[in-house]
Amino acid sequence: MRPVRFAAIGLAHNHIFGQTRCLLDAGAELVGFHGAGDEFARDYAEAFPRAEPVSEAERLLDDPSIELIVSAAVSSERTPIAVEAMRRGKDVMLDKPGAVSLEQLDLLRRTQADTGRILSILYSEHFENRATVKAGELVAAGAIGRVVATAGFGPHRLRKASRPDWFFERARYGGILADIASHQCEQFLFFTGAETASVVAATVANRANPDTPELQDTGDVILSGGGTTGFVHVDWFTPDGLPTWGDGRLFVTGTHGSIELRKYVDPAGRPGGDHLFLTDRDGVRHIDCSDVALPYGRQLLADIRARTETAMPQARCFLAMELALTAQKLAEDASDA
Repeated sequence: MRPVRFAAIGLAHNHIFGQTRCLLDAGAELVGFHGAGDEFARDYAEAFPRAEPVSEAERLLDDPSIELIVSAAVSSERTPIAVEAMRRGKDVMLDKPGAVSLEQLDLLRRTQADTGRILSILYSEHFENRATVKAGELVAAGAIGRVVATAGFGPHRLRKASRPDWFFERARYGGILADIASHQCEQFLFFTGAETASVVAATVANRANPDTPELQDTGDVILSGGGTTGFVHVDWFTPDGLPTWGDGRLFVTGTHGSIELRKYVDPAGRPGGDHLFLTDRDGVRHIDCSDVALPYGRQLLADIRARTETAMPQARCFLAMELALTAQKLAEDASDA
């Protein structure tokens, strides 16, 4: 079976490296990339020397042998890239956020419906995190009964001096809920199985960065759907003393047990990340998830070939974006009132 050929357009965020390796590890072939002037263009060329640098994105979009376009462009530019790619007959994998406004989301939805192409978001805190994948397997197997609530925490280290200008411009990065909290919105839908959901409440604020007034450094969301509730907290306050970029945590409460994830670090001292704690009728146990397989890449390639939706249902992809963007708008409208 010939490999799926793909190209990268937009290299403004280092998540493009994870997106690319995810596909290469699954057996896809990287043909070329366009990222002239992007922050990570030089590093990308060094990391993937077999890929041809292309000065015009049109060359990649017009190449009939390329089936998939991946992008980690400036957040506000991802929707236009995805729309153009889908109109040219390509499937698309974006970094989050896939859109920075509800208007962009509406355009993505209409274009995907009109073209029948696949639009997928690689949510790294789910699809590239082995503990999250293992938790999904346990929930699906009924290990904690029916899920009734989730609570997701996404603290990140700011590293302000190394961030590009667009990161501090609200119209270009989309806001903290559209950006970081999209991870937790997608996981809420994944673990609860909710096919419809709504935002109950949302807040954003700039608590400690007055020199960058358009940056929101903290945000909260309450979600409801499928008879379940979800709480989300995200911020840019990871202290320098933590040995990783953030202490991502997820709590999943079921009728017969609960799961806690410490995705990147265990403060109790266990090495590495991918820590899962399962509490059920038999007691409490720690599960090391470092060897759990990550299926997203191979599932997406299979979807491209068979026109299926095993990596991420298209409806969930759009609903996760809708929740994050709705929360962002609700929070900002409340702040302006």
